[in-house]
Amino acid sequence: MSQFIESIKVEDQEIYLLDFHQKRVNQTFAHFGKEGSIDLKKIFEHLEHDEDGLFKFRIVYDLDKKVRTQMIPYAIPEIQDFQLVENNSFDYSFKFEDRKELEKMKMKSKAEEIIIVKNNHITDTSFSNLLFLKGKEWFTPNTYLLNGVQRQDLLKSKDIKETEITLQNLKQFSHFQLINSLNDFDENFIYPIARIINLPGNEEYLDL
Repeated sequence: MSQFIESIKVEDQEIYLLDFHQKRVNQTFAHFGKEGSIDLKKIFEHLEHDEDGLFKFRIVYDLDKKVRTQMIPYAIPEIQDFQLVENNSFDYSFKFEDRKELEKMKMKSKAEEIIIVKNNHITDTSFSNLLFLKGKEWFTPNTYLLNGVQRQDLLKSKDIKETEITLQNLKQFSHFQLINSLNDFDENFIYPIARIINLPGNEEYLDL
């Protein structure tokens, strides 16, 4: 049976974006024709987590409502370089625990992290959504693989806008940043677009 995963930010004993995570879990059960869901708030409270600091609250579950949890200390990564990797068939509409296809793409790349290109459109990295800076405005691709909770929250609060980002217009953006449930929107933690080692138009751009 397929297993799914939620990675939730817990900082100083407070749980973040819980409503978005719960909605995604509920939608997963509903999509696969299962009644009911699991209650993330109750699972968290049952742990009686009493440590300060930043943690990844990792919940692995299946459609029979079997649950495994871990509370893992978390540090926001700084990534040296990124590579565009084309994969027109990859689908990650639901947050499956099985990441073999993502790991395969990463192993083939020459950079520390990948940015997945699907049908000429920019999507996500292997573990996050993306934001791109043009002028003073931040944009997120409308061709995401997974509609992450942080992305949904930032669109709801109008801090970012959704737009089409392709191989053709990628160079119109000056910087980018990675967002997910544990990596917040932070204008002090951004990468110049040149951190992507195979930007279109560069000699080293390859169809992988």
